[in-house]
Amino acid sequence: MKRTRLALAATTATLLFSPALALAAPQVVVSIKPIHSLVASIMKGVGEPALIVEGAASPHTYSLKPSNARALENADVVFWVGHGLEAFLEKPLEALPAKAKIVELEDAPGLVKLPFREGGAFEAHDHGEHGSVEHAHSEEGHDHAEEGHDHAEEAGHTGEEHAGEERAAEEHEHGGTDMHLWLDPANAKAMAAEIASTLIEADPNNKAIYAANAKALDSEIDALDAEIAATIAPVADKPFVVFHDAYQYFEKRYKVRVAGSVTVSPETMPGAERLSQIHAKIAELKAGCVFAEPQFESKLIAVVTEGTDAKSGTLDPEGGALTEGPDLYPLLMRNLATSMAACLSK
Repeated sequence: MKRTRLALAATTATLLFSPALALAAPQVVVSIKPIHSLVASIMKGVGEPALIVEGAASPHTYSLKPSNARALENADVVFWVGHGLEAFLEKPLEALPAKAKIVELEDAPGLVKLPFREGGAFEAHDHGEHGSVEHAHSEEGHDHAEEGHDHAEEAGHTGEEHAGEERAAEEHEHGGTDMHLWLDPANAKAMAAEIASTLIEADPNNKAIYAANAKALDSEIDALDAEIAATIAPVADKPFVVFHDAYQYFEKRYKVRVAGSVTVSPETMPGAERLSQIHAKIAELKAGCVFAEPQFESKLIAVVTEGTDAKSGTLDPEGGALTEGPDLYPLLMRNLATSMAACLSK
């Protein structure tokens, strides 16, 4: 009988202190895959956060589903990047019960934020000391824009297309921050710290697990950062073009040469004039690669590379082609580096 009581006591202690059997977790909902990955890493051994933008969907074009609305209504904590990225969440979040803690990660302490670059592709990109492509002075950019107005019809660019691109450019110029914050690992660390702090406050019973997971994630991101820098270094001076201007944080972190983007905003497809300008710029710069994205139309890449020596590849800045979970963020970042290195090395 005594042995049985001792065994029972040991089993009870194991149940109480095992991380895998931690006390009930709060209901956590996350907007997009890269942020969900950070949250999932910190919640290991406690619970699994729910994801809103699943599969290959993009936050730029997403519409909230009934299942998403139900998850939000039951949430104790909601993590999103902010108004400039997940616009579809603004009204649903305003309507949530007061019990829900809503965390806008663009406000995380220590985050480095960059403004949208004027006009998207091939305008005054500030590349600092790392040997960038020289771009037009801002006044020349304005002259070029006016010239584009004069020749829009001649280039086969309809008024409607031109207006759409102007609206997209204006939104980027006046919209403030470039919201692809996670593409700088230092920002990912800042967001992870804010995520851990929020979860500890919401669920102090599991504080030790959150803190240990956050420390492990911090070390993992440091190692990932060093790995990416080594992968990118041999091709960092080779110019390339991206589908939309989403890579500014990655570009500045690793000193790569993004020469421009096919479209200012992924919600607005480029017209004939813009495609013609990009085609000419690719040839002029001898850009090594033009990168598509899995969520958007890739036929445009063939149009702008036709007759040039540029290769084509794919970059996935939001992890649309990856399986959600704690392993997604490091895989997403590693894939960006290896895809760039593979295409630019050809």
